[in-house]
Amino acid sequence: MDAQLIAFTGVAAGMVALPGADFTVVVRNALASRTAGLASAFGVAGGLLVHTALAVAGLAAVLVTMPVLFRTVQLLGGAYVLYLGLSALYALRRRPAQDASDTPSGAPEGEPERPAPREFGRALRQGFLTNALNPKAPVLFLSLLPQFVPDGRPPLPRTLLLAALVVVLALIWFPAVALLVDRLGRWLRRPRTARAIEGGSGVALTGLGLALVTGPLLR
Repeated sequence: MDAQLIAFTGVAAGMVALPGADFTVVVRNALASRTAGLASAFGVAGGLLVHTALAVAGLAAVLVTMPVLFRTVQLLGGAYVLYLGLSALYALRRRPAQDASDTPSGAPEGEPERPAPREFGRALRQGFLTNALNPKAPVLFLSLLPQFVPDGRPPLPRTLLLAALVVVLALIWFPAVALLVDRLGRWLRRPRTARAIEGGSGVALTGLGLALVTGPLLR
């Protein structure tokens, strides 16, 4: 049994499940519909696929060693997360404030309207860009993957395996989060609860975005 592979699986699972912008975006879109939540989840996995591919190809090392390029990615990622946060806060103005058991117009309680293809694509894009523009990911993968390549083994096949494992874990975790939110949707989509979650996600995303935009270079 490969003890290093087992250890990496545990570390990678914790890394994937750690709450952050990815998690917040998936939960927020899953409140709109199951389809939008799953689209965001697959988008996040797609972003991780980009990071793992760059790490395997060695391009992430170039990004990390070039401060200007790295800072550009950091600013782009922060600006996008900030945009999502401000959009969530703005959306509060359009949500009904009543609670009780009033059913939102247009769909029965707990049964939101089915999203249009444009909304599906938007949720997929949000998940992908939130992860792909995360400036911490290249550093994380470059520091993590080599630690689990045994001495004497060819690094490329092992790194490919580890990278694929991260993506598989993301494909398990984030869709599971989206489905759980959808399962709890009858309660979570009540106007007052939905406003609280929308506001909380907006504040969280805005804070993360501001931290990236105004913070020091992440190295």
